[in-house]
Amino acid sequence: MEFSGREWDVMNVLWDRGSATVSEVLEALQDELAYTTVLTVLRRLEEKGHVRHEPEGKAHRYVPLVPREEAQDGAVQRLTRKVFSNSPELLMSRLLRKGTLTEAQLRELRSLLEERLKEGGEE
Repeated sequence: MEFSGREWDVMNVLWDRGSATVSEVLEALQDELAYTTVLTVLRRLEEKGHVRHEPEGKAHRYVPLVPREEAQDGAVQRLTRKVFSNSPELLMSRLLRKGTLTEAQLRELRSLLEERLKEGGEE
């Protein structure tokens, strides 16, 4: 599954809230968008099978059908394949060399790496 930038914005609102109407998505987004723009994005997401809607009065409440983690996994796989020559090591080294991770984040990554090494590395 792939999302456009705007679809990610809308999906993040739905994941954060659990569900939302078009007006609630509009309210949560930082960009100034037309109601019809958000409605079009939600309808496109529904056509792709990523959300469904439930009637709520005169409006519709949209509910995500795809877990956030599943979408993130797909995005990381695409990024790794397309930008980092299918090399997770290049992706990780770029994140580490960039210098924007806090000490707490680095410690968490170290902990995750140590845990994975104890498990034997491969999934």
